Amino acid sequence: KVPSVASWWKTTEKYKGGSSNIVVGKQILLENYPLGKSLKNPYLRALSGKLNGGGGVRSITVVLTAKDVTVEGFCMNRCGTHGAKARSVNSGAYVWVGNSETQCAGYCAWPFRQPMYGPQSPPLVAPNGDVGVDGMIINLATLLVNTVTNPFKTGYFDGGNQEAVSVCAGKFGSGAYPGYAGRVLVDRTTGASYNALGLAGRKYLLPAMWDPQTSKCKTLV
Repeated sequence: KVPSVASWWKTTEKYKGGSSNIVVGKQILLENYPLGKSLKNPYLRALSGKLNGGGGVRSITVVLTAKDVTVEGFCMNRCGTHGAKARSVNSGAYVWVGNSETQCAGYCAWPFRQPMYGPQSPPLVAPNGDVGVDGMIINLATLLVNTVTNPFKTGYFDGGNQEAVSVCAGKFGSGAYPGYAGRVLVDRTTGASYNALGLAGRKYLLPAMWDPQTSKCKTLV
């Protein structure tokens, strides 16, 4: 059914790298916080190397940190980042996204919380009932697209980078403007806001993506 996550991803085909498919690989939980709960930038690369067999030039290792983990620059100027796992491009790329539920939801999980700055609009209801994780989904989607279309340039999702999705930050539906996410779909039962359907009927709110053919931010709804 449309609008779908698949139709959103299809816009990446218009970039230089052409079409690409993402397949979920191995997963590992590091519940003992091996590097502690306060992480410096180099620790993110170190964590991305914890997954044995997760390398390769076409791989993206995703590091997701829990809501009680602080990361250098998190909430101050970024919600996540991406870059090369090592100096050799053969090692693949990595993405990091933090859970902002208790740290800066108004910045990294907007529009599911009141914005920290600027125009104040009522927050939307998170489609999966978890402000922190639903916010992570927005940032993960942003960084996955930025990585696939621009693999090894280190990029922060701070709303200012001129990358495929970051350039469209804050836009989720038609008519969006600073402080207003745009016209999105609303679940009649839960009141949750969304603009994309995924597997098993799951609902997501995905950011607009820059369309290089039209030179505009493309929204699903």
